[in-house]
Amino acid sequence: MANKKVWVRTFSPTGNAYKIAARVGLRMSVSMACGLDFDEFTLPQEREESCKLSLGEKDHLVMVLPVYAGRLPNKILPWVREGFKGQGATATAIVTFGNRNCDSALGELKQELEANGFRVTSAAAIVSEHVFSDKLAKGRPDAIDMQSIDKFALDSVTAIDRTDALDIGSRAEVGPYYVPKKMDGEPAKFLKAKPLRDDGKCTRCSQCAMVCPMGSIKKEDTSVVEGVCIKCQACIKVCPNGARYFDDEDFLSHRDMLIENFTRPADNEFYI
Repeated sequence: MANKKVWVRTFSPTGNAYKIAARVGLRMSVSMACGLDFDEFTLPQEREESCKLSLGEKDHLVMVLPVYAGRLPNKILPWVREGFKGQGATATAIVTFGNRNCDSALGELKQELEANGFRVTSAAAIVSEHVFSDKLAKGRPDAIDMQSIDKFALDSVTAIDRTDALDIGSRAEVGPYYVPKKMDGEPAKFLKAKPLRDDGKCTRCSQCAMVCPMGSIKKEDTSVVEGVCIKCQACIKVCPNGARYFDDEDFLSHRDMLIENFTRPADNEFYI
């Protein structure tokens, strides 16, 4: 572990993954008395800079990504595959999920990091408030979660020197994407849904365009969403006047289904 440096990278449109990444990275670097390099690749311009990382045996990567439909965000996966090279570096793999299930995302992240030359020594799936509704895991990670996250970070420091392979049990299997359901149990089809703008509330501040991780909202006219929408809700959460919204019936029905069935507090999962 001598002379290690901790590198933290995260994709975090609404800040949930960012919060956890910062916590784990700081705790690990302080415990190891080593340097810390923190960056995110949420915005297009950040991906051009942050997704070019080549590490080595004296480095440790903390990678934190949100779960989208039970897997890693498919529009971001190419950047993870192409931009991060381990060359013998160790890594902590973390995914955040909105109270339903992390499904295959943790196994997928571990698999991708290992394919890129990292040796994953610890991993976690951590509950965070769902971006679709604050009725799902509201306020999480909370103070109790943070205590567990702090312990995980310290345990992850010890795990860096492990010689055996990390076992994440059934999470290691990477299955198909989760199929969203409507209230009636039928598949919810909202892939093409995009956020709308309430012109009566919008002040043309363009904050929604500035936080869009796909760069899909036109700054000159934020009523125009000309690219891909990954339903991250960043534009909705950042708007100071509540001017952005979805009206897609399938999307709203899926959100209601989640609220109806997944308000029970889900558990975090830690693997050391």
